[in-house]
Amino acid sequence: MSKERNKGGSGARIEGRGEKIFDIAVTIVGIVLVIICLYPLWYVFIASVSRPLYVENGSVMFRPAYFTLESYKEAFKTPFLWTSFGNSLFYTFFGVLVNMVFSTTMAYALSRSRLLFRKGFTMLAVFTMWFSAGIIPMYMNFRDFNLLDTRTAILFGFAISTYNMIILKSFFEQVPSALEEAAFIDGASDFRIFVQIFLPLSKPALATVALFYGVNRWNGYFWPMNLLTSDSKVPLQVLLKKLLVDRTANEMESAIITSASLSNQTTVIYALILLAIIPMAVIYPFIQKYFRSGITIGAVKG
Repeated sequence: MSKERNKGGSGARIEGRGEKIFDIAVTIVGIVLVIICLYPLWYVFIASVSRPLYVENGSVMFRPAYFTLESYKEAFKTPFLWTSFGNSLFYTFFGVLVNMVFSTTMAYALSRSRLLFRKGFTMLAVFTMWFSAGIIPMYMNFRDFNLLDTRTAILFGFAISTYNMIILKSFFEQVPSALEEAAFIDGASDFRIFVQIFLPLSKPALATVALFYGVNRWNGYFWPMNLLTSDSKVPLQVLLKKLLVDRTANEMESAIITSASLSNQTTVIYALILLAIIPMAVIYPFIQKYFRSGITIGAVKG
């Protein structure tokens, strides 16, 4: 009996030691991943507050070299900076609003089993996740509808993401049907049930999907770059892209940088990149509690 007890005790110690080793390994891997993710942001910051000579020659690696805010002063003088910043805010706010209206209404309709041809409509929606006409046909569609160089093309041309819609659909299907049936008995319409029952109960899902849409809208540059030609309409990301192209075309500038230079096009671009990151970094903490509870919604079978 005592031998069996000793074996059981040694087995528990081995298991406990194994769990500790596993926890330590997971912690180390987590720390490494955090460093890998955060270092690019840290480098952008320290490069934006360093003198350009030391950025160009690779001296700036982990801390600023000869701290200066001259790059930010020059960044604020960039032509169309505040216009493009305002455009990004406009496209993000109203774009997310459009996205959420289209996504929530379609998700609600497809989540109701009483919808005629529900499975067919769902399959057509899912089909677009894997197959699309392509970039050139999409551009031709915008051109034929006279939507080139218009804000309407940016707001409504990408009004819905099938993936995000499926996330909302999966969440709506989890709402107890008894609530809907009770509301119908009380004489509530589908619209009232959707607005007063489903939306309030779906805050985690709505916050998660809104974050996905918001990040995509704020960081999007490919289609705005191709559809918008007026400098007064382009968002901040397109302006940054143009500045990067100009920097590549004027690389001879680096040959005349001295230790006395307080800023150049490279450090100014780093400053603009940091300014572009700030809005999303400020918004995220306010919706983090919803995001944590809503991130696993897509794992539920729809």
